[in-house]
Formats: sequence, C-alpha cells, structure tokens
Amino acid sequence: MTDGKGPLNGIRVIDLGRHQAGPRCAQVLARLGAEVIKIERLGGEETRYHAPWVRKQSAYWVQYNSGKKSVSMDLRKEDAKTALRKLIKVSDVVVQNFRPGTIEEMGFGYDALKTLNPRIIMVNVSAYGQFGPYRDQIGYDPIGQTMSGIAMVTGDDGMPPIRAGVPIIDRTTALHAAIGTLAALHERSMSGAGQSIDVCLADSGYSLTEIPITAYHGAGTEPKRGISDSAPSGMYPCKDGWVLIAAGDQHHWPRVCSALGKPEWQTDPRFITRHERSKHAAAVNEAMRALMSTMTMKDAIAHFTRHDVVAAPVNTIPQAARDSHPWERRAMVEVPDFLAGTIAVSGDFWHFSRTPAVVGSTPKVGEHNEEVLGLLGYSKEEIADLYAKEVIGNWHHYDTLPG
Repeated sequence: MTDGKGPLNGIRVIDLGRHQAGPRCAQVLARLGAEVIKIERLGGEETRYHAPWVRKQSAYWVQYNSGKKSVSMDLRKEDAKTALRKLIKVSDVVVQNFRPGTIEEMGFGYDALKTLNPRIIMVNVSAYGQFGPYRDQIGYDPIGQTMSGIAMVTGDDGMPPIRAGVPIIDRTTALHAAIGTLAALHERSMSGAGQSIDVCLADSGYSLTEIPITAYHGAGTEPKRGISDSAPSGMYPCKDGWVLIAAGDQHHWPRVCSALGKPEWQTDPRFITRHERSKHAAAVNEAMRALMSTMTMKDAIAHFTRHDVVAAPVNTIPQAARDSHPWERRAMVEVPDFLAGTIAVSGDFWHFSRTPAVVGSTPKVGEHNEEVLGLLGYSKEEIADLYAKEVIGNWHHYDTLPG
C-alpha cells in the first residue's frame, strides 16, 4: 500500500539552474516528491529550444525539467528579485549553476539567502567549484571527462582521446548535488540550520578515475588503454552485433573454460591465475572471438548465461529503446506533454515500497506564475501589473514554439 506521495513531500525547491547538471539535480528532487519551482527567463530557458525533437518538444529539455513548476520572470528587474526573495523565505532548497560569483552579483549569494531564511540549503553547481585553481573558468560536461583522464583511458591504445557519447559528468554531478541536498536536509532536521553545498564537474570526473589516479599517485602505475587486467573481459563481435562478456575474476575462469569447451585450460599454466591470463589474453580473446562469430547476439548471451558467465547485449540506441527492461522497470516512463502529446522521460530509479517516485509532465513557460505568486500573497491585480511591466511572462506571450 502506498500513500501516493514521494519521500520529499513537503520540501520546496527553487531551481535557478540552466542546461544540465543543476536542473538535473532539481529534477531528481522532484522525482523524490519535492515541489520544484523552475525560475526561467522570459520566453523560457534556452534548452527548451535544443534538439533533438519529439513533435515540437525538446527531448533535451524534458529530461531535465519534467515534473517541475515553471515561473517565468526577468531577474534583472527589482520587482522580480522581490518576488524571489519572498519565495526564498518559504522554501527549503535553492539550486543554481551560474558561473562562480554571478549569483552574488545578482544579490542571491548564500550570505543573502541565509539572512532571508536561516534554514535554506543552497546548492551551488559549477564547472570547477566555488574555490580552487580554475574557479573563474567556464565549462561543460566534457571538461570533467578530459581533465580527469577519462578521455585518455577510454578506447584502445593509439586512438585519439575519446569522450563518452552521453553526459556522464553532468549526470554524476547532479547526483552528487542531490545526495548532498538530502544529507543537508537530514542534518537540518537536527540542527535547524541550513548550509551551502559546492559541487562541480571537475570533481565528478576525478570521482570516476579515482582508482587509476590512486595507483599512479601512490606507485607510479600508468594504465594502458584497452588493456584489461584479465580475460575474457570486453565486447566481442557476433553475427548480428556485439556482446559484452565480463568474467575477469578468478572464480569465473572454470565457467569460461566450460563455455569455450576447453576444460583443459583450467590447469594450463598460462591461465592458472588472473595475472597469468592477463599476459596471455590474446589466446583467450582469440578463442572467444572464434566461438562468438558463429553465434547471434541472442544465442551468445544464452550460451554464456547457461554457464553462469556475465553476458549482455551491446545495444544501439534503437535496440536500447526497444528493450523491455527500462519500460517494465519504469526507468523510462511516457507522460502527457503539451507539445508532443506524450513523451518518454526518465522515471523511477528507486522503487520505494511506500512513498513512490513522482514522475510528472513538463510545464509550459510560466505555467505556474499565478499559483506561485498567489502563494506569496500577490493579488490578481498585482500579478496583472507584473505581466504588464514584463516582470513575468507565460506561454501566451510568445508566438513561436520550439522546433
């Protein structure tokens, strides 16, 4: 039995973020049941107009902002700043990812926020952090992949640097920010005081290369690209695609020998230990390729699974989209959409037994202006005046739609 409300029900979040890492943190909090109010510029945040498109709706935008409320205002105007200050007084969290120093120039740094609301939790997301040697430089997801070494340990020896095809740094940073927010909320429940949080893309990159960096820092060990410390461990071609096999641990080896039809390899000195197998990985991989070249992906996965060896498809995006897993698990969920009719968004990654995740639709520009300003005590006449002075705006004020 569930109560229909997420575990963060009753928590109000102000999302001043743009692009990915900041808004994704706020979206995670929305999925967990928080009321997230997205403060957008007049006309809407720029990523509403980013490709790819699903029937005039941005697939980019919805992934970071579905489930939020939208207030569209011009924060360069004092009337808008006044409204934001009122909202801060009745909120729990502020998320922002402007360049370090910008939020202070706007008058909404943490010192100002805690004066308005001592319980407020401020989440600062940036490229290189609020302090550090590169604080004043701007950056996006790729900087976390390059400066931390990810791009130089991805791929095979001799290849140019390779970055991931998806924003792994933005997503990791967003999760760091969300985890920090949850911890700060817990601590506040005991101390009664808010605090600020500082997360950045560069730190997230280093969180992903922590093992090779530790090895190099402590022992001077430099990793080699495309070289596994054991075999079989990698992606192997089949008749109709590729399959991942991950069987590097010692207890996997007898299973691999059985799957390859080579029981004698269990006692072969070349393969007796993980270290020896790494030196003779070419022979193992040759046998793997010879076997799997005779199989379809489905047959190869079934064969190795029967032998209790980890095997999984290396899907293309169309194959991944057609897989039943994300839909049955609700990792992807189709929701109503004002432009697309319906659209798929990221969904429930937690599966709480009593307080389920909340997966909402994407708001129109300024759709919740009246609701939020009414909450703050603004009359209908005062709200109309703010529209007239172009302090706030909504989708009725714009002739063009995305796409």
